[in-house]
Amino acid sequence: MGYIVLGVVVVLLVFGPQWYVRQTLHRHSAERKDLQGTGGELAEHLIGRFDLSGVSVAEGGVGEDFYDPKTKRISLSPGHYHGKSIAAVAVAAHEACHALQHKEQHKGFMRRQQRITMALWIERFSALALMLSPVLFIITRIPQSTLLTLVIGLTGLLASLWVQLMNLPVELDASFNKALPLLEEGYLAGQDIPNARKVLKAAAYTYVASAMASLLNIGRWITILRR
Repeated sequence: MGYIVLGVVVVLLVFGPQWYVRQTLHRHSAERKDLQGTGGELAEHLIGRFDLSGVSVAEGGVGEDFYDPKTKRISLSPGHYHGKSIAAVAVAAHEACHALQHKEQHKGFMRRQQRITMALWIERFSALALMLSPVLFIITRIPQSTLLTLVIGLTGLLASLWVQLMNLPVELDASFNKALPLLEEGYLAGQDIPNARKVLKAAAYTYVASAMASLLNIGRWITILRR
C-alpha cells in the first residue's frame, strides 16, 4: 500500500505541473473578438513601445513560446501568434518582457544565459560519454568504466535540473513584475486580469514542470546506480 501511495505522489509531482500548465493555457485560449489584437500583434507593439532594437516576432511550432537572446527573436506558437485570447495576449506579453529583460541587462536573465550554455555543454558531454560507454567497456573490460559513465550521465541531468530551478525567479519577474503591470495598463479589461494572472503563472511555472521531469530521470539513474 505504501508503495502505491508513493507512486501516486511521484506521478503528481512529476506530471502535475505539466498538466496544470497545459490545462491553464487551454482553459483561457478561447477566441475573444473584443480584444485589441492577437498575441503576435501585441508582441510587435511592445517591441516598438520599448524600442527593443533588433527584436523580431515569428510564428513557431506547437508549444514553441520563447525568446531567443542570440537571434533576438520572440517565438509564439500558432495559437498564441494568431489568436485573440487571454492566453495568447498573456503569453505574448511574457515573452516580450524577456526581450525587455535582455535590453535592460537584467542580472538574473543574463546569468540564466550563462547557466544554460554551461548546462548544454555538460549535457552534451554526458550524452557522449553514455554513447561511448559500451566501447569503453569492450576496450578496458573494467566494470567500473560503465559506472563512471552512468555517474557522468547523472551529472548532466543534475545540471539540467539546476538550470531549470535557477530560471524560475527570472520567469516570475517577467510574468509578475513586468507583463502583468503592462496588461493592467489597459491592454486587458479589469475583469480579464485574474485569468491573465493565471496564464502568466503557468508561463512562469513551465520550468517547474521541466524540473519535475528531470527529477524523474534523475530517480531512474539513481536506481540504476544502486544495482
